[in-house]
Amino acid sequence: MFLELIEQRRSIRKFKTTPIEPEKIDTLIEAALRSPSSRSFNPWRFIVVNRPDLLEKLSEAKPHGSSFLKNAPLGIVVCADPSASDVCVEDASIASIFIHLAAQSLDLGSCWIQIRKRDHGPSKSADLYIKELLGIPDNIMIESVIAIGYPDEAKKGHPKESLQYEKVFLNRFGEKD
Repeated sequence: MFLELIEQRRSIRKFKTTPIEPEKIDTLIEAALRSPSSRSFNPWRFIVVNRPDLLEKLSEAKPHGSSFLKNAPLGIVVCADPSASDVCVEDASIASIFIHLAAQSLDLGSCWIQIRKRDHGPSKSADLYIKELLGIPDNIMIESVIAIGYPDEAKKGHPKESLQYEKVFLNRFGEKD
């Protein structure tokens, strides 16, 4: 079942206007909260955004790769507290992936929008832009925004033949057998 899920999952950037049912949003949040965390420090924080005006403003967080968020019915801002864990970036990334996989299992589409280390413009980071927009404290970092909705585009999973097995080694880097 898991392999089938990841074989089918693709990044979706076109969404239907259909709202996401509250029970599905609850499932997405539960999946995020169940994600593994180093030493169970759970440094992540999540902001669920379903207001169209905020989604439109979030879609302007960076010049490229976020505009499709304005047409999604849901966005989840994945944050972390760096003072809670030295691996909060990894923990927030794992939680982001759990959200993606949960979305796929619920027949929803999703797409990761990288925020950490991205610019909003020449004098402001995407992180700072979103912090100001959503009232996020300075000590919290933003890893990503996950756009979620019912897909309005169909994409087939990547065929197994396209996987980069040449990047997999046995026992030592560069060895195949």
